[in-house]
Amino acid sequence: MTQAHMLTRHRDIQNWVNDRDGRPAIARVRDRFGDQRAQLKLRFSRCPEGTEDAGMSPCSWTAWLAELDRQQLALRIEPSGDCQIVARQIMN
Repeated sequence: MTQAHMLTRHRDIQNWVNDRDGRPAIARVRDRFGDQRAQLKLRFSRCPEGTEDAGMSPCSWTAWLAELDRQQLALRIEPSGDCQIVARQIMN
């Protein structure tokens, strides 16, 4: 793979993350106006214990993917194998 690509299909995202021993996680964070919103993360087993984000809780794929759709997000896969959760309209 020579360029980043986006995953938006639930099955593709779940398979990519599961193949890398990842798990979905979600937290409630406050925005600049003080309103709470859901923040999505992925946790991978290759990360050392104790480096997990504060307030992140494991969640079901159903809840995580529903929130991904609600926020119109996608999973961007970099050529290095790293991933980012980004807005769907960012396709470059």
